Amino acid sequence: MASLMELKEIFRSADAVCFDVDSTVIREEGIDELAKFCGVGDAVAEMTRRAMGGTVTFKAALTARLGLIRPSYEQVQKLISDNPPQLTPGIRELVSRLHQRGVQVFLVSGGFQSIVEHVALQLNIPTANVFANRLKFYFNGEKYAGFDETQPTAESGGKGRVITHLKEQFHFKKVVMIGDGATDMEACPPGDCFIGFGGNVVRKQVKEKAKWYITHFDELLKELEER
Repeated sequence: MASLMELKEIFRSADAVCFDVDSTVIREEGIDELAKFCGVGDAVAEMTRRAMGGTVTFKAALTARLGLIRPSYEQVQKLISDNPPQLTPGIRELVSRLHQRGVQVFLVSGGFQSIVEHVALQLNIPTANVFANRLKFYFNGEKYAGFDETQPTAESGGKGRVITHLKEQFHFKKVVMIGDGATDMEACPPGDCFIGFGGNVVRKQVKEKAKWYITHFDELLKELEER
């Protein structure tokens, strides 16, 4: 097991950094915001709480919640325009600094592609570096038609599979995963370093088990400045 000092060295010399999005890069949970916008916020929040108990697979929980929300294409677009995702303080500066150092930055999310791509645009992250779930809509009327179940992020353990794919495709030696949730922590290994983030919400399990836990992105900026 790597020590905290060793984890910091991995972060400072990383080829790539992968960020979770909901409650990490942005302040809110995308699926909860979409549920509220579609008038089923309380019911979906209750379903999320049950899913957090670990008795349901990620895909089953996602299927059930989306089955309740059933968002149309128009509703998703209106959510992004009327209530755009709020960036977490410090993330813009951190991503910019990583880019300056030649580090590849990826957004790896169990959230939705259209919302995550909007976030990527604000952070100058190419959309090719976004891995998220894709909603499907019927062509006639653009009603909800499910989601793309072939995406790795639709499954439990999917974030780890994304990191394995990135290592194989780009031959990265050191990949860091940063996020607030258990699915982020579980991505290391194959990730080389996990940094738990509690700046928006504190997940007890992550706070207790993560060897490196931060509450503000300034802490990571300072690590980069020290080199």
